[in-house]
Amino acid sequence: MEAVGTFRELFEMRETDPDVWLAPNMHYPWGRVYGGQVAAQGLYAAAQTVEAAYLPHSIHVYFIRQGISDEPITYEVDRIRNGRSFVTRRVLARQASGVMLNLSVSFQRPEDEPESLTIAMPDDVAFDPDAPEDSFVPPMVRKSDPEARARAWVRIGDDYTPSPLMEAVAHTFASDDLPTEAVMYAHPLGRPDFSAPESERTYFGASLDHAVWFHDLTPASEWTLHDFRSSGVRGGRGVAQGDLWSSDGRHVATVAQEVVLRVAR
Repeated sequence: MEAVGTFRELFEMRETDPDVWLAPNMHYPWGRVYGGQVAAQGLYAAAQTVEAAYLPHSIHVYFIRQGISDEPITYEVDRIRNGRSFVTRRVLARQASGVMLNLSVSFQRPEDEPESLTIAMPDDVAFDPDAPEDSFVPPMVRKSDPEARARAWVRIGDDYTPSPLMEAVAHTFASDDLPTEAVMYAHPLGRPDFSAPESERTYFGASLDHAVWFHDLTPASEWTLHDFRSSGVRGGRGVAQGDLWSSDGRHVATVAQEVVLRVAR
């Protein structure tokens, strides 16, 4: 199975055994698999074992090993529980080197209950259609906010078939981009210069675990504000927390991530 080049192709999975799915991979500029891809594919694999009436409301991920792009990924789904309101699945992602990711995902049947929102989209940010774009994590596109440390407008630049599930999958893919930057900005040595060779950087980082709570599954193909902050670092670890907002102020998701940052020696 060769590496693919589009977002849609990432989710063209093949069931090789009951509840076991083989998924293609993608090449990224830094040479390793993007964690958001593995989390998104794990969510998609879990959803293949769940009735369509249930939608994902939260995922919790532990990143265990870095993956390589030249090998497909196997997703093993464990049907933990089928309830009337909630369905729970566990997913292990594997390559030849071993388990890469351990994911828990919970699905809920939509319920008609009272709603409230006690936070609001930041009022000091506005979408600028003329702002320059970058694409460090293809096929995702960003418009970074030069006045903020870990804030950017983000969208999936490739076409995909929209559905509530695919919006959750796409937002999961995108949600792994900004949190590490938030922790790096809080590091006492500052954010490293990513234009410099790895051998010259002051420290190195990797995601440890990642969680997303979905609130309003707006299209991830439209510009979504990712706004993150971090309380600092201790013991080589730091936590980032943030929110995803649609351009019209809907609260799309809450995200939390812990990263490890080690000074180069």
